[in-house]
Formats: sequence, C-alpha cells, structure tokens
Amino acid sequence: EVIFKKLGYDRGNKLVTALSHAPDLVFDIIKAEGIRCEAVRNGTLHLAHSPSGMKELKDRYRQGNSVGAPLKILDRDETIGRTGSKAFFGSLFDPRAGTIQPLAYCNGLAQAARNKGAQIFEKSRLETLWYEGSNWFAQANGCLIKADCILLATNAYSSNISGIQNQEFVPVHYSQFATAPLDSYWADKILPGKEGCWDTDMVMTSLRVDKSGRLILGGVGNINGLGGVIHRKWASHKIQKYYPELAGIPFESSWEGVIAMTSDHLPKVLSLGPKALSIFGYSGRGIGPGTVFGKSAARALLFDEITSMPRDLTNSYSESFKGLRGFYFEFGSILTHALGSIGR
Repeated sequence: EVIFKKLGYDRGNKLVTALSHAPDLVFDIIKAEGIRCEAVRNGTLHLAHSPSGMKELKDRYRQGNSVGAPLKILDRDETIGRTGSKAFFGSLFDPRAGTIQPLAYCNGLAQAARNKGAQIFEKSRLETLWYEGSNWFAQANGCLIKADCILLATNAYSSNISGIQNQEFVPVHYSQFATAPLDSYWADKILPGKEGCWDTDMVMTSLRVDKSGRLILGGVGNINGLGGVIHRKWASHKIQKYYPELAGIPFESSWEGVIAMTSDHLPKVLSLGPKALSIFGYSGRGIGPGTVFGKSAARALLFDEITSMPRDLTNSYSESFKGLRGFYFEFGSILTHALGSIGR
C-alpha cells in the first residue's frame, strides 16, 4: 500500500511484481552458474520483538497477501520452535526467500561474467566520465576508456565522479558478529530450519546460522567507528537475550558494511545520458533487488528495453543533509545499543 501510494498503482505494481520474483532469479542464477555461496532456500522469518511488532507483521501479512505473496503468520509457539528462542511474540514467514553468503555470491557472479568474456579491473577508481559524439569516455588510473554504454552499480561504495550527477544517499553502517560453530545439540535447537531472520525493532537486528554452524547476529552500527566497543558489547548481550544458555559465548569474527539508504527506502534509477544508468539506494535489501535491477539494466542498455526497468528513470535525485542523517543513524544505534546493554 505504501509503494502504491508513493508510485501509483501501475508503477507500484510493476516494482512489487518484479521484486516478488527476485528470490527466483537469485537462486536460478546460483544453480545455473554453479555458484558456491551456501545457498539455502528455506524461507525467512520477520520476528516480532514486541506486541506492537506483531501488529505490524499482521499488517504486512495483509498487504502482502493482497498482491499474491504466500506469506504466513506464525504464533509465538511456532516461532519459538523455529528459532529456539522465547524472545519473540510471533513472526511472518515468507517461503519464497532464503539465505546466501553475499561475498561468495558476488565472487561467483564475477567468475560467471569472466567465463562469458567480461574483463574485471580491480582497484581502478573512475575519476571522470563524459559523453562526446556518440560514445562515452571514462578516465581511470590514468587510462582513457571508450564505451557504448555505462552502468554505475557501486551503490553505497560510490565515490565522486567528475562530469556527471553523482549518487545521493544516506550511508548507514551495518555490522555482523559470528560465533564459533555451535555443537550438534544447539545446532538442532537454534534455527534448525536455517531460515534467515530479522526483527521489527526500530534499530533492527538480524539472525542466521551459516553452513559451518556459526550463529551470526547483525545490527546497525559501525564496529570500526567510535561506537565499536558499545556495538560489540550489545551483540554479546543480544545473544544472551535470545539464547540465555549461550551467555558468554565469544565471537569468532566480525565485519561491517555500508547501506545506501534513501528517504523513501526505494531504489533509484538515474539516467546519466544516452545509454548510461546509475542505480542505487537498496536501503539494506541489495541482494535480490540488486540482481533484478542489474539484469533489467543490462537489457535496457544493450537492447533498448527501457520499459523492462522495475522503476522509471529520473534525470536527477538528491538527498538533503546526508552527512547529518548518517551521523543520526550511527549515534542512534550507539545510544540504543548502550541502553540495551544495561542491566541484562
């Protein structure tokens, strides 16, 4: 409903329909290209962290089912059985989705592209981009490159490029923490179905178990920033809240990345000129939507199938107070995690 109100029914339905097929596309590519990325398609659980969260999930269930999504509301008992945790009030199950190892998926896509003749040049920062005559020209690492088409797909890892309008979004850091592999006893109790999970809290937490049996918890915040100690302490307390029997379990590894957040949480397709697109703003949902938009963009650029894009093109887009809002998200996560670690 929110998307339909924002985009109108026709445009909104086009986007919703395209994204509903995102899991199929991702897992089909993984199978076709033989990508080894710990792909498990057992669905996802959106977990209610409170009674109000359960109310939100019932509304999402109603909206999803109205457009044909095969969602299912799970009560508290079934949620306990699926997660092994008594911390949740219920959940929303989506059988279409699943989990993958994102870096392995990216590496697999890169290798698949190489196998089909693509050339990949790492550590080659694009400095300048311009259109002249009937071709695009790019300057990178002191080299001049001529191209028929341009696709900027750097999302949150973009840098300023001279000659074009740059991507505008709010950078939001997200960190993840992995335990050592759980023993067989806990592996049979914690997420035995291997669903991917995230909760309804304002500062979201995610949860999954990987192929090695590591319990991986994620949350907004930069572990390499000023609040790193607080985020790490919060993660330990969060594990204890979800699974009291695992209190004190150490984290074997941790990492962080950056999300490109937009004000309306919708991806943007920016036209840079003839046969040139810039796509960004997945707002934390980059794997499925990024795959859908990437395939659609390739067809639009190579075969002039512009109407295949899930979103209309725009010639300009801006986000106000990007740096300030990025600070707000980080400071808010630090404060929330600090308060969440007290008295537990």
